[in-house]
Amino acid sequence: MSQKTYRVIQWATGTVGKVSLRHFVENPAFELVGVLVTNPEKVGKDTGDIIGLPPTGVLATDDVEAILALEADCVHFAPLVQDIDMVCRLLRSGKNVVSPVGPVYPTPAFSADVEKIEAACKDGGTSFHGCGIHPGFVGDILPMTLTRLMDRIDRIQVYEIADKLRNPSVYIEFMGFGLDPEVLSTQPNCMEGAMYAFAQSMALVVEGLGKTIENLTEKHEIATARNDIAYPGGVIRAGTVAGQHWEWTAWADGAPLIVYHLYYLMGDDMEPAWNLGDSRHRIVIEGNPAMELTLMATADADGRHPFLGITWTGLLGATAIPQVCEAAPGMVTHFDLGVVRPQGLVRP
Repeated sequence: MSQKTYRVIQWATGTVGKVSLRHFVENPAFELVGVLVTNPEKVGKDTGDIIGLPPTGVLATDDVEAILALEADCVHFAPLVQDIDMVCRLLRSGKNVVSPVGPVYPTPAFSADVEKIEAACKDGGTSFHGCGIHPGFVGDILPMTLTRLMDRIDRIQVYEIADKLRNPSVYIEFMGFGLDPEVLSTQPNCMEGAMYAFAQSMALVVEGLGKTIENLTEKHEIATARNDIAYPGGVIRAGTVAGQHWEWTAWADGAPLIVYHLYYLMGDDMEPAWNLGDSRHRIVIEGNPAMELTLMATADADGRHPFLGITWTGLLGATAIPQVCEAAPGMVTHFDLGVVRPQGLVRP
């Protein structure tokens, strides 16, 4: 790769977008040329004001056509909900796109989206890369890398444990925390169909090991608050949903090959008491030799380890941009990227 500066656009400045936006401003490998915001209160603001840095001279806009008209190498596309049609417009405008909301790997559930993306990439001579922390890094490229240390693999288990009381986010409301358990179990919510999103990462690993997913299964466990739990956005009332455990399994050769565990909880004052400890990611590979890897932030001053899922999601896409820009047109997966070599990380 050349050591050129990549002209980038940040699309959306929520929790993930702010992380990547700061990276673009502070990293000399990038030149920020545009910022698209969806909050009317941010329109016209200098990017520096949005992320707590000195003025950059780049003003935020909600004008989609103005963003499409900009000359840029790549758009870091981070809305709360994916918009494939907009992704395709950006790709056709000659801009590569990296998105933390996927798709991350071609599977049957996302075949229509992938076909649209591939067609847009062909028209624009551009590339698209979907990534994230989970689904994404800890569920696919990290365990896939660890398999190099194995002689035989029986099963891979991936855990994401996130204490949302210590690290509040929009997922508290989106995932139905604070609802009656019966209501959560019977009404549609943001986790409907989540198994197929996570199955993209599963497929990358399973196919990387020379197998095919034969079946997907799902389990959901709920824990309720023992007492009222206050958090910045409100109160989780006693008896309502305070913890959720989603378990998705990919089967191959008639046996469970990959199991994903997603634990989101509002502290430990709940029934049943899971007592999971600090937020972290954990990979367990059963086989020969059996191994375990824990990925977590270093401890804060109070000794607790914060959850960096949002931060890592923003950085995973940002650091891949140079190689995505240099890749051949089309959808670019982790296999296509090879070993990503981030630029501009070592700086004063």
